[in-house]
Amino acid sequence: MTTNPLLDFSDLPRFAAIKPEHITPALDVLLANARAAIDKVIAAGGDDWDSVAEPLSDATEQISRAWGVVGHLNGVMGNTDGLRDAYNAEIPRISAFFTELGQNLDLYARFKAVAANPAFAGASAARKKIIENDLRDFRLSGAELPEADKQRFAALSSRLAELSNQFSQNVMDATDSFALYIDDVAELAGIPQDSIAMYAALAEADGQAGKYKLGLQFPLLFPVLQYADNRALREKLYEANAKRASEFGPAEQDNSALIREKLQLAAEEAQLLGFGNYAELSLYTKMAESPQQVIDFLRDLARRAKPYAEQDRAELEAFARDELGLDTLQAWDITYAAEKLRVARYAFSEHEVKQYFPEPKVLAGLFSVVHKLYGITVEQKDAETWHEDARYYQIFKDGALLGGFYLDLYARDGKRPGAWMDDVRGRRLKNGTVQTPVAYLVCNFTRPLGDKPAYFSHDEVTTLFHEFGHGLHHLLTRVDELGVSGISGVEWDAVELPSQFMENFCWEWDVLQGMTAHADSGEPLPRALYDKMLAAKNFQSGMQTVRQLEFSLFDMLLYTDAKPESVDWLALLETVRDEVAVNRPPAYNRFPNSFSHIFGGGYAAGYYSYKWAEVLSADAYAAFEEAGGANPEVGRQFWDEILAVGGSRPALESFRAFRGRDPQIDALLRHSGMSEVAGS
Repeated sequence: MTTNPLLDFSDLPRFAAIKPEHITPALDVLLANARAAIDKVIAAGGDDWDSVAEPLSDATEQISRAWGVVGHLNGVMGNTDGLRDAYNAEIPRISAFFTELGQNLDLYARFKAVAANPAFAGASAARKKIIENDLRDFRLSGAELPEADKQRFAALSSRLAELSNQFSQNVMDATDSFALYIDDVAELAGIPQDSIAMYAALAEADGQAGKYKLGLQFPLLFPVLQYADNRALREKLYEANAKRASEFGPAEQDNSALIREKLQLAAEEAQLLGFGNYAELSLYTKMAESPQQVIDFLRDLARRAKPYAEQDRAELEAFARDELGLDTLQAWDITYAAEKLRVARYAFSEHEVKQYFPEPKVLAGLFSVVHKLYGITVEQKDAETWHEDARYYQIFKDGALLGGFYLDLYARDGKRPGAWMDDVRGRRLKNGTVQTPVAYLVCNFTRPLGDKPAYFSHDEVTTLFHEFGHGLHHLLTRVDELGVSGISGVEWDAVELPSQFMENFCWEWDVLQGMTAHADSGEPLPRALYDKMLAAKNFQSGMQTVRQLEFSLFDMLLYTDAKPESVDWLALLETVRDEVAVNRPPAYNRFPNSFSHIFGGGYAAGYYSYKWAEVLSADAYAAFEEAGGANPEVGRQFWDEILAVGGSRPALESFRAFRGRDPQIDALLRHSGMSEVAGS
């Protein structure tokens, strides 16, 4: 048990010791142990928590923790020699085990017996919820299907897992493989000096000293789209990004066939379980009651937002024409023109704001906010990590350890794009000892250059607060049962509530004073600039809202009404754009081919969750606004009723316990500057 680091569960993962060749032997041991534990539970014929649920939780937790470490390494160090191949090789085996577990009728009978045991009526709410979830999950794993259908379901589950993984890897490879070397710095006119220095350093690292390396990773792409005066350069980068993982690139990176197969297999899986379509299956475990309810919600929000979006577009077109000399506003002009309009209208640029957000001050400010809200302190600690960029921290309350988290902030080759939180381990009480929860928090920000700290845009600061909100949801739980502690067991369309909620504090004057220091003067953010930021907070929020609704509606319609064997998803996306969008990309745009949320992640028929949870988070934050900001008393209530309870009760009940009523959309519309809609 000590020679293979993946089998060491005594404390934190031993990242420095883990090698690709450890993966298969570790899973050999863990899967054999789990199967033995299952056989023992069945043979014992018990009907209580301690003889059924607890031993099964022990066995599956070790698999989840070890496989979670492997999956994490694949996401942040995916191009390490042998790691991707070793990971890919084991996906079918892991999928097969959990399908086999969920289809085990003898084990299903044991869980039914626990639920039927009269003594179970006195169990804790957390244990009742776990058993309820487990019985549901047996059904959703095909436990009640005929034998032939069970085998088909198992094959579908395995293949869908492989497709999701391959989709994400293709997007990462397509992103990383693009490089454009610029010889003449004049072609980069308009781009801030710190970004140009980054491009120069990257080129030099590639043996191209004196040149400038551009790419599709967000910190490399966005400065070009936002600031480059060179319109042809903007178009070139936009086009390369829009064509990722499609038929325009290497065949082995084209995700088109994967999308088709994923849609077909997901529909077949839903049909086997008796659902009309995959969206119905997806929503079965979420807050939303039906695909139609979600579609109605999205269309209602689109009706409210589109007049604002149309106004945003008209203003941008007029400005681009009159001030920038752009007769037509193309897709690669929008971000650039928007930045110019922001400067003209509000007399500040995003780059000016970025100079006030050095990483050390941002982190100190973030930790100060959560200290004020919850009385917790955050301390950096020594721990093994997977890369020199990554760090480890622990969270304390009155000297008691609550949990820990890893922070990996910067973009690099071989790292999955985007930002995310995942769990290393969950909180549970075992043998009288609390296992403290641990989380991963991963971003793709611009790394530091030379001896200067990294400087973050305000959007990046907001992203950091967002992911930290997910982390707090996992780390501040008080639930002692693994299945519903932290983020476990929380409905997917409510899981964004704590993360989106945290974003609001990035706009509070008192908070920003404590987390800003100018790159040259060291002065905090001045009030005049803050007032401009606040005035511009809802700048083009109409366009931003309908863009999210475009993605959400496309996702839900694709998994609800579309015939998977014949659907033209690009045509469907155009139909959605006819309804809600104000910006139309060029015909070569292949956005679906890199839409990892719904084809490579857990958001299939669930992307609406961002807007759905934003209603909850805006309404929750309104309670703090009513109390004057980061109020400790309201913070205590939010911790008690939302964060502490994890998945031990339905999210709507937790929200009602905090707000004393059902959620209302008013706060979201007000925060977005869309309280009054023209023509409504």
